[in-house]
Amino acid sequence: MAPSSLTVYGTALSGHTHRVQLFLHLLELPYRLVETPASVRESAEFLRMSPLGQIPVLQDGELVLADSNAILVYLAKRYAPGSGWLPDDPVEAAQVQRWLSLAAGEIAFGPAKARVGARWGDTGMPLHLMHKLADKVLRFMEASLAQQDFLALPAPTLADLACYAYIAHAPEGGISLAPYPQVRNWIARVQALPNFVPMPE
Repeated sequence: MAPSSLTVYGTALSGHTHRVQLFLHLLELPYRLVETPASVRESAEFLRMSPLGQIPVLQDGELVLADSNAILVYLAKRYAPGSGWLPDDPVEAAQVQRWLSLAAGEIAFGPAKARVGARWGDTGMPLHLMHKLADKVLRFMEASLAQQDFLALPAPTLADLACYAYIAHAPEGGISLAPYPQVRNWIARVQALPNFVPMPE
């Protein structure tokens, strides 16, 4: 099904925005990125689209949808139905959902927040706690990836797209990936996907 007109509101340096952009590229769906800095996110117009003031926001014709993981699910169901990105099998779908939850939890408050703190200043969260969460999730990822090439299943799914950016850019937050060879190999596999696009350094 061809998109009516896809617009993404976000910023190029946001891992949340990148996961949506990456999926759009992998699906070869044309879209327009509207840079949406923090000042714009406080405007009444933007808050009508995203009441919590968060990016990214996807506009697809009349549909306006906030939350990066929700957007991934929508894109998979609308433009790649029946694909492996979000399996129909209940167990496989649950495995994908588990990683989406980790992306919104431990990864967001570990590697992602550490990167924000290093790049843009205080996050209001102790650095040692961010690093503890990062270590916890990276050890879990390392063990999972010792069993298969991708996070949720042997083939790539939304789980990999949701987790990729903040893990690949964890060193920007002072979190070394040197102890995690399986994670580094997984990053390379994601980057080798057809039509992959990187998030800017």
